[in-house]
Amino acid sequence: MTTRRFALTAAFVALALIWGASFLLIKESLTGFTPGQVAVGRIVLGAITLRLIMVATDRAWPREPRFWGHMAAVGILLCVVPFSLYAWAGESLPSGLSAILNASTPLMTALATAAVLPSERLASRQVLGVAVGGAGVVLVVGPWGLAANAVSPALSSFPAQLACLGATACYGLGFAYMRRFVVGRYRYDALSVSTVQLTMAAAVALSCAPLLGALAPAPAPNPWALGALALLGIFGTGIAYIWNTVIVTHWGAVAASTVTYLTPLVGVALGTTLLAESLTWNQPVGCVVVIAGIIAIHRGAARPRPGQPTAAEVRPVEQPVPAR
Repeated sequence: MTTRRFALTAAFVALALIWGASFLLIKESLTGFTPGQVAVGRIVLGAITLRLIMVATDRAWPREPRFWGHMAAVGILLCVVPFSLYAWAGESLPSGLSAILNASTPLMTALATAAVLPSERLASRQVLGVAVGGAGVVLVVGPWGLAANAVSPALSSFPAQLACLGATACYGLGFAYMRRFVVGRYRYDALSVSTVQLTMAAAVALSCAPLLGALAPAPAPNPWALGALALLGIFGTGIAYIWNTVIVTHWGAVAASTVTYLTPLVGVALGTTLLAESLTWNQPVGCVVVIAGIIAIHRGAARPRPGQPTAAEVRPVEQPVPAR
């Protein structure tokens, strides 16, 4: 294994661990903050973290207005909307179930990239993978429980489950948008890209704070909630986005989104061991079916012909910005 491949694999595993734990951190943050405060707080903390790293490494801000505009769209799709949806859903869903529903991200990404990127149209095996993964999502949601009892817990949590699926749809669009309009078009490194993304997301989130309810009084702030929100913002939102940008650049949108192979395992393990959460049989089984569909999508992706460069090799985004 080459040094670069090892580094990318290590970043991939670290990303899975951090993002898998984020659902537990969201749950703990909600013991002292409103959903809007959790969403806005993690974005602002992530933006501050990356800005401090840029200052420490003497990076200059990108100067292209078009780039900032693209990153505003990416920040909305990958941060503001999904973080708000997950925080709202976390009030009524177990953290492990949120992690399982997050596993649908690669399915959403495959569909979004096929629509946005003509060069990444779905092959026949990928279409089958999307169908299998979609069946897995239906299995996780368990619609038979919704129809069986109009006042069942399953029905009361259905809007929250839809919110999680809406968040993964935003992730899919965000991955595809980034691949289409950012990767290979701008010569900025992962830190600069991630910092601009979170800075624009923070600006949008703060401007929408009244709409998100982020200005409402917190339930009862406590040290555990503060610590969870700090970890969620600094690591799960800040540093993790550097690794995510690197992986998207070198592996592509669909492959990068397969980090959700591991996040459900981490999320369920933490939820069951630390929060004593329980899951019904269909949820982990449906997760396995979703992952089987994702594997089919990944393996069915078209490979470049020998000697044919990838998009990242033609014009890589991973080049250092001249020091100020």
